[in-house]
Amino acid sequence: MLGASTYLIAGLAVMCLGLSKGGFIGFGMIATPLLALVIPPLQAAALLLPIMLTQDVFSAWVFRHECDYRTLAIMLPGTLVGIAIAWIFATHIEQAMVRLTVGLVGVSFAISHWGGLKMRAKSSGAGLLWGTVAGFTGTLANAGGPPFLVFALSQDFSKMVFVGTAAMFFLALNAVKLGPFFALGQFSSENLMTSLLLLPLAIVANAVAIRLVRRIPSSAFYRVSYALVFAVSAGLIWQGITQHGR
Repeated sequence: MLGASTYLIAGLAVMCLGLSKGGFIGFGMIATPLLALVIPPLQAAALLLPIMLTQDVFSAWVFRHECDYRTLAIMLPGTLVGIAIAWIFATHIEQAMVRLTVGLVGVSFAISHWGGLKMRAKSSGAGLLWGTVAGFTGTLANAGGPPFLVFALSQDFSKMVFVGTAAMFFLALNAVKLGPFFALGQFSSENLMTSLLLLPLAIVANAVAIRLVRRIPSSAFYRVSYALVFAVSAGLIWQGITQHGR
């Protein structure tokens, strides 16, 4: 049985997910590492997956008319490949190295943007590549955000199209992830019950974030997005360095 402190931290993680699914994607990358402070990382990812999927359905329905489906058609085939690779090598790859790699990509992306260099990734080939990386890192460490952002932010979408495309992409990604997590035996009755208890908080956090993202000016939204990419990616680098070899 999970203790009170675990439920408290799980609640904070769910609130981060709500902000993420409402449009502030960077917050979502905090959730699993936060919960992994008190339970094993794979268990943390499995506990949050049903919650994320519920939030994804909610967000995708709200933003269903504000989505660039061409981007999904480009990225999702690669995402399926990335998920399959992660499933095959899940027990052989150190999560610390996955987080370190994702963190380096995210920090480089944010710095290049601020420096005016622009890490451009507009081609279909780039979308397929970053979709594969997002599927791989999203399955192993719930860190599919930075690879998705490298491609999506390069498309110069309007704020709402960007949010809608992200909602649909992560709905598809997390739905496919159910299979590998079932195969790995991570959906215990305790995990599923905890997920169910946290669902109301997840929906409330999601709804609040959706209202915020509709009201915040586009320029401020993108400034926040790049800042979150940098901050969370720096955190992933720190985790990768400090947890390597454990």
